[in-house]
Amino acid sequence: MTIAPKAPRRLTMKQRYEALTRDLDWEPSYVERSDVFPHTEFEGIKIHDWSKWEDPFRLTVDSYTKYQAEKDKRLYAVLDGFAQSQGHLSLTEASYLNAMKLFIQGVTPLEYAAHRNFAYLARHLDGPGPRFAALCQSIDEMRHTQTEIHTLSNYNKYYGGFHNYLEQYDRVWYLSVPKSFFDDALSAGPFEFLIAIGFSFEYLLTNLLFVPFMSGASFNGDLPTMTFGFSAQSDESRHMTLGLEAIKFLLEQDEANVPIVQAWIDKWFWRGYRVTALVAQMLDYMLPRKVMSWKEAFELYFEEQMLGGLFQDLAFYGIRPPMHVDDAIAEKEILSHQVYWTLYQFSHAAAFTTTVPDAGAQKWLSENYTETFDQLYKPLWDKEAKNIEAGGRHFARGLPQLCQVCQVPMLFTEPGDPTTLCQRESVYNGEKFQTCSDGCQWIFEREPEKYVQAWLPVHQIYQGNCGGPTVPDVLTWYGIQDGDGGEYKGSVDDRNWQKWHDAADHSNIGSEG
Repeated sequence: MTIAPKAPRRLTMKQRYEALTRDLDWEPSYVERSDVFPHTEFEGIKIHDWSKWEDPFRLTVDSYTKYQAEKDKRLYAVLDGFAQSQGHLSLTEASYLNAMKLFIQGVTPLEYAAHRNFAYLARHLDGPGPRFAALCQSIDEMRHTQTEIHTLSNYNKYYGGFHNYLEQYDRVWYLSVPKSFFDDALSAGPFEFLIAIGFSFEYLLTNLLFVPFMSGASFNGDLPTMTFGFSAQSDESRHMTLGLEAIKFLLEQDEANVPIVQAWIDKWFWRGYRVTALVAQMLDYMLPRKVMSWKEAFELYFEEQMLGGLFQDLAFYGIRPPMHVDDAIAEKEILSHQVYWTLYQFSHAAAFTTTVPDAGAQKWLSENYTETFDQLYKPLWDKEAKNIEAGGRHFARGLPQLCQVCQVPMLFTEPGDPTTLCQRESVYNGEKFQTCSDGCQWIFEREPEKYVQAWLPVHQIYQGNCGGPTVPDVLTWYGIQDGDGGEYKGSVDDRNWQKWHDAADHSNIGSEG
């Protein structure tokens, strides 16, 4: 009798993960380890045992690619169906797409930037576990870039503002806010980047960034963006968990890491919070159908879940809540109004449109911001409505002073006084620099040699580096076309929207039964 040889035993998922990561690592024999991984020492972080890194997901290449391929199939089926059925006509209103224009102009390029630096970490982190985790996230970020572009490309056939987002990301004034955030992170060391993106951006602020966009898409008839959001959400959850794992790993390796990590949390919380100012106004002003107010989202996702949960756990390691968090909490009543009022005045130089909130929207704002809207911001809109009746829609013709750190125009007010603009001044090498808040001033004065190099759009215009001295010159250099920005009512998008819906044949509605 011939006994058949036993089939090789199949490895479990955990064993395959171990083989892919730990078993592919080796100790260099003819060069020093510090020569192989030179970038993980200069920040002062001490790592004693890289094997202590725990990847909570333990993905393998085959399971990762299979899972992502299944998600892509579902997403692209939805995109095809939406495009073939003229689904864009089922949106609540064309003005809703201003939120998606901001998304592709300001968020999609960040995904690509994250892809680049996680690929760098996949090479330069010492430990095999974090290297593979960084590799997976790098691929995720590239996939998100591609799927976001494909998701929103359908709208580019019919609406303005989508056609030149990559060039605009490098040039346009309001997009320097997210760009400067990521450039700051990309030019930091590997561990600071992990805290900046993996922890502060992915863990602390992702819910404030993604949930409003995706929930708003769902509530306003944007099925492709909603589906993309679901497709990306499982990745984002993994990124958030990895971000938390990264910070715990650093804190557990050496007590000397705690003050370094705390300073990074203080810095990157405020940097990320200032980026979400663009999201705040989108949530309160750009969605025809409102999902939740910025104030409500901030209280739920940040105050309750982050301050009330995460930072209670991190206190065990000696980590306290971020510096200047009280200023952020105090701003939740006023942030979105101040930002949208500024964008409204400068939208003639933007690749999205703005308009005065109608009576229903102002009623909603009044109900959700009982302590501030009627007293401080409704009078502005009432006055603007009179200007428009008199034929004088207001656009600011000057150039705003920008914050040297976050690059948001100096529109924020003093803590506790929403009627006085906040402006802080620092001197470095005999030159004066302006910042918008105590948080940005603290960041500037901590690393002035870095922020004095900031590429500030307004300064570049004055220096003659943006196509010419006139507004049309600069808009041409930005790649902004007629119909991309300005007032929404009467715009190309608005006129087309009215024409397409007026031309639709509704005569059979109600007669099907």
